[in-house]
Amino acid sequence: MGLEGRHIQIRGIVQGVGFRPFVYQLAQRSGVGGRVRNDSMGVVIDAFGRNDALDSFIQHIELDAPPAARVREIEWVAIPFENESEFAIAASTDADVRNVSIPADLAICDDCLSEIFDPSNRRFHYPFTNCTNCGPRYTIAKDIPYDRAHTTMSRFRMCADCRREYEDPNDRRFHAQPNACAACGPRVFAMTPNGREIETDDPIGFAARSLRAQFIVAVKGLGGFHLACDATSEIAVQRLRERKQREAKPLAVMVRDRAEAERISFLSESERRLLTSVERPIVLLQNKADASQLDGLFLPYTPLHHLLLAAAGRPLIMTSGNRAEEPIAVRNGEAIERLGGIADLFLMHDRDIETRCDDSVVRLIDDAPVVLRRARGYVPHGVNVPQTFHEPLLAVGAHLKNAICLGVGKTAFLGSHIGDLETVETLRSFEQSIGRMKSFVGIEPRVVAHDLHPDYFSTRYAQTLHDVTLVGVQHHHAHIAAVIAEHAIDSPVIGVAYDGTGYGLDGTSWGGEVMIADLTKFRRVATFRPIPLAGGDRAIKQVWRIALALLDDAFDGEPPLDRIPLFNSVAPPTTAAIRNMIANGINAPLARGAGRYFDAFGAFVLGIANARYEGEVAFQWNVIADPNEKGRYPAVIREGLDPWEVDVRPMVKAAVDDLIAGRSAPTISARFHNTLAAVTVELIHAADADLPVALGGGCFQNARLTESITAALRDQQRVFIGREVPPGDGGIALGQAVIANAVAQTRTENLTCVSVSPAK
Repeated sequence: MGLEGRHIQIRGIVQGVGFRPFVYQLAQRSGVGGRVRNDSMGVVIDAFGRNDALDSFIQHIELDAPPAARVREIEWVAIPFENESEFAIAASTDADVRNVSIPADLAICDDCLSEIFDPSNRRFHYPFTNCTNCGPRYTIAKDIPYDRAHTTMSRFRMCADCRREYEDPNDRRFHAQPNACAACGPRVFAMTPNGREIETDDPIGFAARSLRAQFIVAVKGLGGFHLACDATSEIAVQRLRERKQREAKPLAVMVRDRAEAERISFLSESERRLLTSVERPIVLLQNKADASQLDGLFLPYTPLHHLLLAAAGRPLIMTSGNRAEEPIAVRNGEAIERLGGIADLFLMHDRDIETRCDDSVVRLIDDAPVVLRRARGYVPHGVNVPQTFHEPLLAVGAHLKNAICLGVGKTAFLGSHIGDLETVETLRSFEQSIGRMKSFVGIEPRVVAHDLHPDYFSTRYAQTLHDVTLVGVQHHHAHIAAVIAEHAIDSPVIGVAYDGTGYGLDGTSWGGEVMIADLTKFRRVATFRPIPLAGGDRAIKQVWRIALALLDDAFDGEPPLDRIPLFNSVAPPTTAAIRNMIANGINAPLARGAGRYFDAFGAFVLGIANARYEGEVAFQWNVIADPNEKGRYPAVIREGLDPWEVDVRPMVKAAVDDLIAGRSAPTISARFHNTLAAVTVELIHAADADLPVALGGGCFQNARLTESITAALRDQQRVFIGREVPPGDGGIALGQAVIANAVAQTRTENLTCVSVSPAK
């Protein structure tokens, strides 16, 4: 067989996941000489040997890659043969073009977990134990290539033992960039809320005892601080809620292992795999004691968490370390300043967090994961897109649940969940996220995509930028485009975009849209009859106002309010004032969002006057639905309008009749969901029975609705939903990016879906 050389380029998630040691060991087994190194595009190999050995070597690079790696593409060209009998890991280089994703943070592996609980091991109880298969990555990276010198570990000089592991090709810590031990690495310590270090030989044990005594502890993790308390103590949980000003929103619970999760919640086999996956997200699970309640459970993913849970001996609330509506704290001093009025104790460490990254949230829908909040474990994995980005592009996302996106080459890089752009701290985090992602990807955007809403901070930010082409993208078109991009759909789709609100082109707020769409245009086929929002955004919090508007519309101004318990809590003069606002169109904008119907029905059936957090009523309305109820209500599709309009007034009347007749809320909720699903399927069939279907928008985080539509269409049409990219506003930046790119490439202007502004 002939001898030859090959220059091999590998793209994808191939840095910080043990890829170079894997290549080294594979080369040794394959009889291949040469060298491997990181560069700013991924991993580069110069390999020399027999051509059959090289063929096998390249094949096994893709087949046997490390579990956390994602090989996107392998390209090679022939190069002159060099008589290299040895294989080496060479120093990294920094290319002019940067197109690589820093690897996501990885949960502690079984080998490291075994070591921290082994008294004979030198890393016994060491809370920063890691190897090439696990540990911090994205949150400690300052720059690329991903090497120790470019991380916050650079100031910790490895001791002789750690250096020996790092340099030994047969050791699993070979080139593990955060490698450390108690002799040379970061340390953990306890502090008081006023910033005084507490003298203790066992800070983790001290924190665990404080948790058992019902104190609140701020714990520094991978991507920021958690606020922790004993999940089994009503006193501790209520104290945390009061201090954090989080009256009712669910709190995530960290459990020690899968068995403890099984004692609290029902788990399918798919949910077990998700809970124990390397991403370690918060998983929404059905509570065993109350089937209408969803628990947000997750497992420890760092050595520190494992040690703390073991010492505490009970499940712990582990909620984001922030005050209401603010980003999580990441710096030690910042945490003392912002969380000092909440936490009784701080469990700190001295390994800096370079990039803020919250916990991800995932739910199983139709027996497959749907990422609801995309952050730790998933960010900054890139998404391959169907069209190459013509120019470097930034999409600034939505106002709520914001996340940004950068597009370059064939990849869209989504940033971590930021949150609602409503506080100074969150706006600062938004700008920092853009700067950091631009640095990692190594681009200066020439095209910037934004929402059409003129008052969104993200839109205003985009409009301050110079020397860029601005592309305004309609909110619901972006939802559908995100699904098209994630699944690389190569045809127009029937897009169903259901959410609470989005800037419409007709003077109303959209959110109940059925459209035929591709990446450059869309045509609305149908929408929902609008509901007046008396008081504008105030109605979204005081949901009884939406219920009143819906009932008045259905009953021609004479609903039986005296027979609906919700209105016993609303004074008649207040009801009259709201009716006057609606009748005269005073601060009562029209909203077509399907989410507003969830709010309205949930309000008058469940008797909820006010939403304590965004989406509370819709969520409760979803989870109480009787899974066995098959009935539905009447609804009318008015085909004489353009677009067609779904008239739910008959459904409202029927639901009120059921309520007055004493039928249960779970029955009414199920019939509501069944009706909405049936109407949606009918609209899809009327639009075009041959096109694939893309479901986008926050309403498709609702498992009952999504699964009902999917089941009805499964034998007739292909149905897609955002899975790795959130269906809600957290994924909208991807849709903005691919639409703006398609528009920029076709140079098409004056479309109904976009407004294109020239460079400033």
